[in-house]
Amino acid sequence: MKPTLPALLLLLFALPAPAADVSYPLDAPAPDGRRAGGTLTQDRPAPPLATDENKDIRRERNYPEQPPTIPHTIVGYRIDTNSNKCLSCHSRANSARVQAPMISITHYMDRDGQPLAAVAPRRYFCVQCHVPQKDVKPLVGNTFEDIDTILQHDAAAGTSTGNP
Repeated sequence: MKPTLPALLLLLFALPAPAADVSYPLDAPAPDGRRAGGTLTQDRPAPPLATDENKDIRRERNYPEQPPTIPHTIVGYRIDTNSNKCLSCHSRANSARVQAPMISITHYMDRDGQPLAAVAPRRYFCVQCHVPQKDVKPLVGNTFEDIDTILQHDAAAGTSTGNP
C-alpha cells in the first residue's frame, strides 16, 4: 500500500500540467455575446448605458404582486439610510399635493402586519423591488405570457389548463 501512495501523488500532480498547456491562441476572437467583437485578451470599453424611459405612464403588471416599475428617471435620487427622495412625492403625506401615486399601504406595515406611522424599514429602499425601465433591445428572447393570455388561448381552443 505504501508504494502506491507516491505513485498516486505523482499522478495527481502530473495531471494538471497538460491542462496548463494552452494550444489555442490567446487572441482568438471572442464569442459575440453581450459585448460583441474584440478578442479574449482585449479590454474593450463598455457600451454606453441607455437612458431611462421618462414617460410617466403606469405600466401593466404581468403577474400578481409584481412591484410596479418606475415610469420616470431616478438619476440623482438619493436613497440611503438618511434620506429617500422617492418619499418626497410618493409618501402618504405628499402624494395628494404632487399628484403622484401613494406607495402601497403594505409599505407602512411591519412583518407581522401591524400598521406603522412611517414607512417600514424593510420597505424603505425602493429600488430593491421597483426599477426604472430602459428602451433597449432585449439580450435574449422572451416568450412569457401572463395568465390572462394563456386563459384566453385556452378558451379559444376549447381546452382547460386547470385540473378537473
